[in-house]
Amino acid sequence: MPPPLRVLAAAVLLAGALAPPCAGAQASPYLPFDDPRLPLLEHLIARGDIEDPAPMVRPFRRADALGALASGDTSRPLVRALRASLEALPGDRTWRVAARAGAQAFSHIRRDVLHPLGPDGARPYAELNGEALIGPFALVSRPAAEPRLTDDPEWPGRQDLELAWRFPEAYLSAQFKYGRVFYGQMERNWGPVGVAGIGVSNYAYPQVEAGFVVGVRSFELEALARTLADGRDTAGNRVHRYFFAHRASARLSDRLRVGLWETTVLAGVDREFDGRYRNPLSLLLLANQYGLGVDGNVLIGADVAWRVRGRVTIQAQLGIDDIQYEDTAEGERIPNRWALTVAGFGPLGSALGWRAVYTQASSLAFRTLDPFENLTDAGVGIGRNFADMDQLTVAVSAPRGARWLITPEVTLLRQGEGDINDPFPASDAEASAIPGIFIGVVERTWRAAVDLRGREGPLDVHVNAGLHHVENADHQQGRTVNRFEGRLQATLGLSRRGVLR
Repeated sequence: MPPPLRVLAAAVLLAGALAPPCAGAQASPYLPFDDPRLPLLEHLIARGDIEDPAPMVRPFRRADALGALASGDTSRPLVRALRASLEALPGDRTWRVAARAGAQAFSHIRRDVLHPLGPDGARPYAELNGEALIGPFALVSRPAAEPRLTDDPEWPGRQDLELAWRFPEAYLSAQFKYGRVFYGQMERNWGPVGVAGIGVSNYAYPQVEAGFVVGVRSFELEALARTLADGRDTAGNRVHRYFFAHRASARLSDRLRVGLWETTVLAGVDREFDGRYRNPLSLLLLANQYGLGVDGNVLIGADVAWRVRGRVTIQAQLGIDDIQYEDTAEGERIPNRWALTVAGFGPLGSALGWRAVYTQASSLAFRTLDPFENLTDAGVGIGRNFADMDQLTVAVSAPRGARWLITPEVTLLRQGEGDINDPFPASDAEASAIPGIFIGVVERTWRAAVDLRGREGPLDVHVNAGLHHVENADHQQGRTVNRFEGRLQATLGLSRRGVLR
């Protein structure tokens, strides 16, 4: 662990020891992305039935979800059922243990259904979950035995094992009235729900990081830092790599919230995690352009969440890696590198919800002249994993009872031949010949699908199944493929909880 992360990890314990009594607060675990209650909460948020606890930021804590549900219509069975399932035991010293086991089945082993890769098959799955809440501290550890991992091309761990383990969650969080400190790993996403965030997303498997959040309802500052997988240059030297992200958001009114964020990847032989690149109150872009020493690759961005009318909300996110603002001669202009997302959601009738998302990323997005400064970790995107693409998805969410959610959707994905791991053009002349978006033959995927998620007693089921009509399949002009693409996970579980004495 590099010194900055050791210092921040120690700060978690120090903050708890020195925090005054008035700053104390009962800790709450975060609600993970694979929790079957989260889609139901997102349905209520999309309809405007409850307030979004953390617009453009996931995950949020269970306590935040309970706070949002407390303002909802308690006459609705779904609101009452979610409140009951999320209620914590009274007191500030509690524990919970749980275990689940079952199976996974897939048409392709990669988790991304729109970019399928790898073999099909079925594998067993099992996980344990332990939680302890002690005053302002939350301790969570969830190891999962997942044999599928060793065949997943995006798994960063060992591929030579019969059984691989991973930790979807493993963290310590110290939580106080005006802030939280975090050390460990869990999935995160900065951006609209339903699509990978541009700068930070849950596409890759979670890695260990340190971070904090400071703020109140009208303003919040968040920062994350972690080491990335080292690389080797052509001379065989080890190249150290680091990642830092920070985001400031302001609530301008009950209807409007805006955020500004930056991420950076630093890389170099014997490179250290420069202090100027982990200062949450500096502008990384200015530190990069006008600071001292070796630069890093900085991605700057902004997002907005606006409730435009009634209960309809529009969200947008823009990330800029490079914009050519100086006059250059013909044949010397490098294409601009950007990504953007626009999303909308609202109620549909008395019980349904709708969501529409459009996103795109330019042909050279997320990579740069120095491949070690690409916005990737072990070859997988830290935020968005695919460039040279755009996607439109429209979905309708329909709860069935108080525990299940059915979500039919239609999607059009256009994917060019640009890849975030391709070498960056070696010269300005070569780069200027590349279009801003859609290199080569564009593959088009039309997808009609349905997602089912829920829990009934000990049974937890997640099914995602769709039909794909692919034009110019594998970027071969005129080749058409029709196929089924699906994922299934079904587990049985039990849990116990109680009070620490």
